[in-house]
Amino acid sequence: MSQMSQSINLYKQLANHKLFNKTINFDLKRIKSVLEKLDHPEKKLKNVINFLGSSGKFSTLFSVKCFIEANNQSATSYISPSLKDIKERFWIGDRYLTHQEIKRSIKIIEKLKVPLTIFEVLTVIYIIHASKKNVDYHLIEAGALFAKDSTNVFNFPKAQVIVNINKQHLNFLKKKTLDEVVYQKVGFLSNFTNIYVGKQKPNVLKKIKKNLKKNKSSIIYSNSWKLVTKNNKFYYQDREVKIKLNTKTIHSKGLLENLCHAIKIALDLKINKRIIEKTIPKISFEGRFQYLDKGRIKKKLKKYEKIMLDGAHAETDAKNLVHYLKPIKLPKYGIWSMMKNKEPDLFIKQFKGVFKKIITVPIENEKGSMSSKKLSQIALENKFNVEKSNSFNEALKKISSKEKKLIVCFGSLYNVGNILNKN
Repeated sequence: MSQMSQSINLYKQLANHKLFNKTINFDLKRIKSVLEKLDHPEKKLKNVINFLGSSGKFSTLFSVKCFIEANNQSATSYISPSLKDIKERFWIGDRYLTHQEIKRSIKIIEKLKVPLTIFEVLTVIYIIHASKKNVDYHLIEAGALFAKDSTNVFNFPKAQVIVNINKQHLNFLKKKTLDEVVYQKVGFLSNFTNIYVGKQKPNVLKKIKKNLKKNKSSIIYSNSWKLVTKNNKFYYQDREVKIKLNTKTIHSKGLLENLCHAIKIALDLKINKRIIEKTIPKISFEGRFQYLDKGRIKKKLKKYEKIMLDGAHAETDAKNLVHYLKPIKLPKYGIWSMMKNKEPDLFIKQFKGVFKKIITVPIENEKGSMSSKKLSQIALENKFNVEKSNSFNEALKKISSKEKKLIVCFGSLYNVGNILNKN
């Protein structure tokens, strides 16, 4: 059985399990009960760094991880979602967990007979294995919110990192407002730690500061550093240090700002400037502004056709993608998919004047996917030239021609992961 098949089967096992629930339900009582039954493995994790917010958690976390490892230190990491394989969620110091290790961990959790959500199960699996590993740092990406997110179970984190906050995950909130989103994200952060606040819209920053007013942590805002552009080159700069962002793989201003955010954290972790400079060219984010220059999908296209993947799924992500795409003179075609818990109308509006045509597709093996029919209706309402399709492969056939072009697959990390597995 292939790695991909094993991963799909593992997730199906969780999704169809009588004890576990795929529906997201925020409540810390369940996971705390399980951790207590397991003799509190979460208390063994030292130097925890939480990453929370709406857009940019993974890229910031991954960059910090790269800097730590380049400094001859070690880290575990927990991310969501995975792109190609469920095991990608669990980095345990020097490797991913195996499928067999994940299965054995599920059996341990089963015996406790506590009904959990799938995300809670995955979080417990990570904690079990991370607690057995002697590493320097534990880097943990939060789920949808943070107040009652299953990753919010560590009493004394080393740091908490707030990336860009925007109006996502409103379906989980009674009050569907930006105020409530910010409150649920940052109103429950730890005292007496280091809180790093990344780039935010002015109105969001104001709300964050209001929520952190009584917090007794050291709060480091993004005005302590900046992304500098000079002669088409990018630099990280603060009061003491200037670092050239020597990268050929990170194209988005938003991703570059996330990289700068990570540099600030790395410098505060006493990682040398030279190590950071040497590491930057090696950092790339799979599924983010990623060109497919080889593989099975590229072979299906004409030589002069380019294809790029980006898991952009929020308004902020869309604006970053548009900012990158607009200067490109090639005709641009979009293959668009999206999950039901996003804001498709607000998202697609950002792409007016960018795409010559959009093909909508469902996300394979995802019950939470929006239908191509629904997405095409939304695109039509926003006056896009649009056509619906039943699959990515079908969409690719409809687009591919003798015309020089850039094909952009966007709207969902889940779909990007499926495409990468096809390649």
